Amino acid sequence: MLQELLTVVVAVGSAGVVYVAAAARVIKQYERGVVLRFGRLAGDVRAPGFTMIVPLVDRLNKVNMQIVTMPVPAQEGITRDNVTVRVDAVVYFRVIDAANALIKVEDYKFAVSQMAQTSLRSIIGKSDLDDLLSNREQLNQGLELMIDSPAVGWGVQVDRVEIKDVSLPDTMKRSMARQAEADRERRARIINADAELQASKKLAEAAQQMQDTPSALQLRLLQTIVAVAAEKNSTLVLPFPVELLRFLERADQPQEHPADK
Repeated sequence: MLQELLTVVVAVGSAGVVYVAAAARVIKQYERGVVLRFGRLAGDVRAPGFTMIVPLVDRLNKVNMQIVTMPVPAQEGITRDNVTVRVDAVVYFRVIDAANALIKVEDYKFAVSQMAQTSLRSIIGKSDLDDLLSNREQLNQGLELMIDSPAVGWGVQVDRVEIKDVSLPDTMKRSMARQAEADRERRARIINADAELQASKKLAEAAQQMQDTPSALQLRLLQTIVAVAAEKNSTLVLPFPVELLRFLERADQPQEHPADK
């Protein structure tokens, strides 16, 4: 009798161990557990840690709650100003409702990827080329809003969307290079003309000053001779102003004193 009782206890213990082994589940810290009992949602979402389910009745589905970094394949489109471009982006999103992410959509990652691609094509068609190149922050916000609106119903939240690269055709690159070169040349000519204007004003002031003070012209002539002589030239040809000859002629003439008159 005792042996039979011992056998029953061992059998029950073994069955209990097998049951616990079949029912025991461990949910990691970054996961949440969704239990389906006979195909229906059973209870609340299971928190991380050790949990138990009913074997052969319950099915535990683990949903990752980490932020997912998903690259969006390059999409080719025509901008509003009729330029063909290829644009790729990256989407950062995470699950905020594990039950909806499992039940409301078949594959939330695939759904977010397809929504991101179609939204990126739509953004390309609504934007100008200059906006894609220089106003990306605003386009990122609009793209994030377009993706996040339907994703909220799937239990998914889009944290950020970034446009990575904008590829242009080679002909457009050459055209933009010529445009940039022409713009730089225009600015250089404007700066040169402005410098010439300022220099002409200063030269006019200098000429007026020399006209009022004839001796300044002589000093300028001597400075020119010194500057040219510093180059160690063997021959120096210098125009001699007539005003200097007249000044020397007046200097050679004897000055009349009032007592001689």
